[in-house]
Amino acid sequence: MRKTNRYTVQHANSLWQIYQTVPFMKVMKNFVFIQLGRYTPFLSVKNWLYRTFLRMKVGDKTAFALMVMPDIMFPEKIAVGSNSIIGYNTTILAHEYLIKEYRIGKVIIGDGVMIGANTTILPGVTIGNGAVVSSATLVNQNVPPGAFVGGNPMQVIYTKEEMDKRMSEKKDGMSREDR
Repeated sequence: MRKTNRYTVQHANSLWQIYQTVPFMKVMKNFVFIQLGRYTPFLSVKNWLYRTFLRMKVGDKTAFALMVMPDIMFPEKIAVGSNSIIGYNTTILAHEYLIKEYRIGKVIIGDGVMIGANTTILPGVTIGNGAVVSSATLVNQNVPPGAFVGGNPMQVIYTKEEMDKRMSEKKDGMSREDR
């Protein structure tokens, strides 16, 4: 279950009321630094931009690939652990603007997480340590630690225990071939 705070709106849809929920200058500043980060080829510079100007929590040795799009309105609600990879053109949302309400939620991505290209992560989800998210996945719920998930909507393909067993069998098979 996603953890978001919900806010109802009156009259026009919530996106028409955007600057009542987040200051215009904050969005403009975030836009500039997100665009710089999206095209910056230097991972350490990208992480510095995100930590310094967007107030994101980014762990050591985490890699944001080219064109990753953090939330433009509430990037400070995104936390990514150490040694994780966020794949090409992934979108990480901390907000949703709907017709009669908008929602805001933290996104927590653990340590050693691999997120494939073109993935969309919705607000209010936690992706556990060591999880693998397949390319083009819609992450609409929490991901257990060590799980392999994919699809739209997301489904667990292998649990941590199943992944450990597969890796063990693969390692055993490789050991026999080396003999």
